[in-house]
Amino acid sequence: MRLQNKIAVVTGAASGFGEAISKRFAAEGASVLVADMNADGAAKVAEAILADGGKAAAFTVDVTNSEQCKAMIQAAVSGFGGLDVLVNNAGVPQRIGLFQNVAEDVVDKIFDVNVKSWLLTTRAALPHLEARGGGSIINTASIAGLRPRPGAAWYNASKAAACSLTLSMASELGAKNIRVNALCPVAAETPLFRDVVGEITEETRNRFLAGIPLGRLATPADVAGAAVYLASDEASFLSGVLLPIDGGRATL
Repeated sequence: MRLQNKIAVVTGAASGFGEAISKRFAAEGASVLVADMNADGAAKVAEAILADGGKAAAFTVDVTNSEQCKAMIQAAVSGFGGLDVLVNNAGVPQRIGLFQNVAEDVVDKIFDVNVKSWLLTTRAALPHLEARGGGSIINTASIAGLRPRPGAAWYNASKAAACSLTLSMASELGAKNIRVNALCPVAAETPLFRDVVGEITEETRNRFLAGIPLGRLATPADVAGAAVYLASDEASFLSGVLLPIDGGRATL
């Protein structure tokens, strides 16, 4: 198994990409703390992992709260014995609309969750990653951070910041043998996508598909597979990678 004996924390893990990452990590041998604001959702994901013979526990967390982030990391360390992988996957979207019409509190929330929370989670995790001789931090960014679409300016900006922050983190943490990489998926039919576009119609789907050369949206499984690779020892010399998972959209 590719993640045998590794211990991981995955935020935003109650659904979508985070759920898929948590389940794939566990299937590959990792012990996983399934962390989310949605306590019931996190518990269901952890229960599913346990039912399949994996190792997991659920934790309720608001990643914009420093004390809760500290408690989250401590729960993984106390429950499983350390920390090897942190997946900063929690995120919030922006409903499609003109940038000047977005309320200030919405902009604040987007940046607090999509960017600032990484300070809180990573700061709590660093001593424990160092204690294991290094580790892997995987940030969920977006292809929107590299190739923004109109109608989601503040989300795009937060993911561009996330990409830049990933590179800065990689450059600063390399000396501690901590690798930092980002997943940059294109749109996928997850709860977050529905929050962006509302009801997913054939017209909506086709509008997004038109910009993807491989002709389909991403799936949580696509993202989970990439996350497994970045967390594994196979990627031991990869850091500062902004990995498009986009069916070729970044090529257009």
